[in-house]
This record gives sequence, C-alpha cells and structure tokens, in this order.
Amino acid sequence: MKQISRLPFAATIALLCAHGAYAQASHIVTIRASAGDEGLALDRANSTGSRLDISTLELPASAETITAATIAARGDLSVKDAVTRTTGLTDSSSPGSGISYSARGFNGNGSIALLENGQRLLVGSSTATYPSDPWGYETIEVLRGPGSVVHGSGTTGAIINAVRKAPRRESSFEVMGGIGGGQALRAGVGATGALGEQGAFRVDAYAGRSDGFMERGEARHGKVLTSMTTKLAPNVTLSAQLDHAEQEPVRYFGTPLVNGGLSEALRDENYNAGDAVLRYVDDKAVARLDWQAAPGLVVSNELAYFKARRDWRNIESYAYDPVRNVVDRSDYIGIRHDQEQTANRLEARYKGGANQIVAGWEVSTINFRHTNNSPYGGSSTVAPTGFDPGSFNATPDAFRPNFATDTLTHAFYLEDAYRVNERLLITAGARHDRYKVDYQNLRAVTGNFTTTLRSTAVRLGASWKLDPNTSLYGQVSTGSDPVTSILSINLANSRFKLTDARQVEAGVKGVLAGGAAEWTAALYHIEKDDIITRDPNNAAISVLGGSQTSQGAEVSASVRLAQAWRVEGNLAYTKAEFDELLEAGGGGSNISRAGNRPADVPKLSSNLWLTHRAGDWRTSAGLRYVGERFISNANTQTLPSYTTLDASIGWNVKRNVQVQLNLRNLTDRLYAITGYGASQYLLGDERHAELTVHWRY
Repeated sequence: MKQISRLPFAATIALLCAHGAYAQASHIVTIRASAGDEGLALDRANSTGSRLDISTLELPASAETITAATIAARGDLSVKDAVTRTTGLTDSSSPGSGISYSARGFNGNGSIALLENGQRLLVGSSTATYPSDPWGYETIEVLRGPGSVVHGSGTTGAIINAVRKAPRRESSFEVMGGIGGGQALRAGVGATGALGEQGAFRVDAYAGRSDGFMERGEARHGKVLTSMTTKLAPNVTLSAQLDHAEQEPVRYFGTPLVNGGLSEALRDENYNAGDAVLRYVDDKAVARLDWQAAPGLVVSNELAYFKARRDWRNIESYAYDPVRNVVDRSDYIGIRHDQEQTANRLEARYKGGANQIVAGWEVSTINFRHTNNSPYGGSSTVAPTGFDPGSFNATPDAFRPNFATDTLTHAFYLEDAYRVNERLLITAGARHDRYKVDYQNLRAVTGNFTTTLRSTAVRLGASWKLDPNTSLYGQVSTGSDPVTSILSINLANSRFKLTDARQVEAGVKGVLAGGAAEWTAALYHIEKDDIITRDPNNAAISVLGGSQTSQGAEVSASVRLAQAWRVEGNLAYTKAEFDELLEAGGGGSNISRAGNRPADVPKLSSNLWLTHRAGDWRTSAGLRYVGERFISNANTQTLPSYTTLDASIGWNVKRNVQVQLNLRNLTDRLYAITGYGASQYLLGDERHAELTVHWRY
C-alpha cells in the first residue's frame, strides 16, 4: 500500500541520525558471540517472571531468555521463529489470529500473552499482531504457566515479552541487508549514542518484502522504533519511545486438502481473491519517569498509548471437489479493527537487606470498534491451478459497523522476594484485575450492555540452592483467561466470569563447569475451570462448567562439547485433556469431549541446535519437531507431525562485518503449521536460502 512506502524515508532518517554516533565512536565492537551470548542465560534476570532483581537460576518458575545474538546466529527473522525454538512453544498462527502460540496444553491469544517491554496491548477478537520481528530487541523472554502476577491477569499457558534495546551514551551503529528465496529483500539500521550532556537515544528501522513462496503472495513489513532517556535531575530520569509499524502479511488462508491429505501439486497455489487485503498498522508512544526517592526505593510512572488498525478483505474458505476437480470458495470476509488503548502504571520498588518488594497500580482505557460485512456471503468455483482469482467485491454483503466496546481496567499487584539465607529464597505475589466493559450494538438499538469481570492471581514459590550453581524450586500459582476476547465480548458471553486456573510446578536448574553447560527440568500440573460448555439439558444454551487438566515435563540444556562445539536442545511432553466439556451435536443433542485433547496441542515438541566455531567461521544446524495435533476438540481429524531442518553458515569477514547464509527447511518438507477448518491447512515455507550482511561499528 502507499503508506508503506514512507518507511524507507524513515530508515534514511535513522541512518542520518546514526551518522553522528558513528563519527563519535571510539572503538570497534567485534561481532563474535561471547559465552554470555549462548546458552540458557540462567545468570540473567528475567523481567517477565519477576519485576525484582532475581536471576533465572533462582526464579521459582519456568522461564527462558533468548538473546539477540542467539536469534541472529540461528537466522530467525521473526519473533515467531525465535519463540518456537524455546521449550514447549508451538506455532498456531493464522491470518485471523495474527501471531498465536500453544503452550502447556493451552492455545491462542487468550491463554498466551504477548508483551513488548512489559506492556500488553489487550486482545480484540482473538487477534494479536505486535511485535512480529526481532529487529531492535535485546532479548525475548518466555514465562511458562500461570506464573506472572505483574503482567496481565496471569494467562494460563505462557507470557512472551520482547525487550527493547536500550539507549546508551556509548555510540554504536549497525546496518543489515539481506536477499533470499521468495524474492525476499530486507534491510535494517540501528543506532545509539549520546543526547546532550545527560541523555541517550536509540533508533531502529527495518523494512522487508517477499513473494510468500506462492502465487500472489506478496508481503511487506516495516517499522521505526525510537527511544531516548535523559536525567532531569540527579535522582529523576525521563524515558520515552515512539514507534510505528506496518505489516502486509501473505494474503494466504490455507491450501485445500486433496483426498484428506496435503497435495504437493497445490503447494504454491493461493486461492484468495486477486484484490485481497491483509494489513496491520500499529503505533505506540510511551513516557516514563523514574524517581530515586530514597536509598533502595524507586518510584516510577509509565504512561503508554497504543493504536492498532487491522483490515481484512479475503475469501477464506476452500474445499476441493474430486468429482468435478475444482475448488469451491466461500466466506468472503471483510473485517476492520480500530483499537486505541491508553494505559498508566504507577509502581514502587524497594530493596533493603534481604528483602525486595514491588507494588503497582495499572489503569487503562481501551476503545475497540469492529466493522464487518457479516453474514459473509459470496461463493465461487475455480480450477485447482491456472485460474483467474477473481475479486473480493463479488460479495453480496455490505461493509458496515458492527459493535463498539469501551473498556476500563484497573489492576493492583504486589510481589515480594525474601532471602532467608544464602541458599533459600522465598517469593510471593498477588494481582487483582477488574475489567468494566460497555458494549454498544451499532446495528440495532437492542443488545447493549455493561459487564464487570474480575480476576485475582497469586503465586508462592521457593528456590533452594543445592550449591552455588544448582537450584531446586517449587511454586503454586493461579491465573485466569477470558472465555472470549474481553474487548469483543458479546451479549451471550457477558454473563460469564473469567476462567480459573491453578498450577503446581517443581523443577531444577543448574550451571556446570563455569558455564560450559546449563540445564533445566520442570514438572507441572494445571487445572482450568469454568470453560464454556453446553447445558446438559439444553444443547442450545451455553453455560460455565467445563474443565481441563494439563500436566507435563520440560527439559532444556546447552552444553559446550569442546572448545569449538556447542549443542542446545529442549523437549516438552504435554498431556492435556478435557475433564468435562459438552459441545452441541446434531439434532439438538450434546456430545461429550471428556478425555479429548484440546485443538492445536501436541503431546511432544522439541528443538535441537548444534554449532561449530572455527576461526572466523560459524556453522550450525537445527531440528524442530512438532508432534501430531488435532484440528478441533472432537479429535477426529489430525494435523500430521513434522520435523524441519535448518542451518546457517556465518563468516566474520572483518571484526565488524559478518556475512551469513541461512538455509530453511533443507529437506523441503511439505507440512502444515495449523488447520483453518476441516478442509484446508496452512502450509509451512518451502526450502529456501537467504544471504545477509551485517555491519556493526
């Protein structure tokens, strides 16, 4: 679209701003990864698991940190690629959900929260789109299970937090360029340096395009991230950021099954309309004041504004008819989201002696407006290959406003960490969330309502050091998920409260031989109640009363086999099933799903990555395995398991220049990432390569 063309100008501005930083640089930074750039980062604090100064080794929760160096070394070009190399996280994204994951037996953006610098844009209509790529981020943190009392209401499956690169007065500058399969082109710049006598700035800009490895699969993506910090007084610091991101993902809603399976002949086909639209625009502004009120006491206030605009104009459903040898298309769906969120967080952090405490109050207002062309009529038939894609305008339904919600949220949280002695650390936390939602039906004078939802999450944990480098931990925690997206709740669901989840987790973490090996292991048991089910006496009525149990084991390790070799891997086993769930069947009857596994949840998932370094060369290869999943709670149709092989070869041409070749899906495996209904699956990318050049000064 036309607006995306402004992004190269923004990148040029970032480059010009960085020129001064380059001129002031007093040294050259090598791009070789240090030991701290590899491994599980157990020595780092994980801000997603705790807002206190606790290392991941001592944190009584299952947490993981991926550094920017690790992401770059593996050649991962999206946050999704990086996250799904962590333990137990699998991809369930679709064009409707944007970015979506499965973790610990729970799936979707209601159960897995996405944050940027600890801030969460609330989910409307189950869709999350930001952040999508790792450029400009220092780390990506993952907290598994309902263990967070400081970020959101304690989502049941996991929390993912992309942590920004911070402004620094020490000047640095980087440029990245890449070209690859699928006519891919991408470029990024990043710069940081001094701002006046007391401040610092950072600018990161990124733009890319590709053809999506299919017909009419053109995709574009770009963003500009800016931030600054300065001292207003010796004990007062002001920080601010201003961001803009635009995405036009591949306008692809899946490939129809042929005789119940994937067809190699249809791999490159796209059955969407020729004039289809898929576009996300995200804006963000943040201002933060930190006040060192007293020794050991910091008070901060953070004001944030988000704006998201999302557009869909697509033909979304396809079914292959073997008798006629045609593909029938339906669901001409047009949707627009307009979402604005203003949030404020007031927080105090105290550290004195053996005790650390953080307490905070969050308040936000969210305006969400949903426009569509319901009831999404329209149909057409095309040949399996060589067809005219036609136009979305063939839909008979008008595009008009549907509903709007105004949501006011309040949250209070408290977290405490007490070091009993050198070995024992006890943590406790609690959070209370309250959501008041005003719903307005924009198509009728009836159906308006106001509802209030409440949630309280708690966590109690302890870690015990067997020795300075090995910790045993245990925790009990609670959390909650909405029965549907809070911002798009409808009248039928307005009487339902949030679901309740309870978790018991125990594990061990260790560092051996001065960092030559790091490892973690965890066992967990989660129970979730108040899932929407059907009235046993009337299948037409929805009630609360369903329940799910999930239990499993997770292990991860990073081992330096020799001076030049390192192997990293993880394995997650998940046993998830419904204890009680009724779904409507034919003829007004109910069908029990008790004992069934939830959709899009694999029993097994794992990753393995092997790296070899020799002089200025680094060679690595990785396997990703995702086990068989069901496309629905009925468990009658499965998504086949898959294993993909990736590799990368990096050459440090100079101390500050690296060339890297990334190879993806080397075996050219035909596989499905997720289902989009029973007749079509979303396919993973075919085999391809990408060459990148990275300069750092």
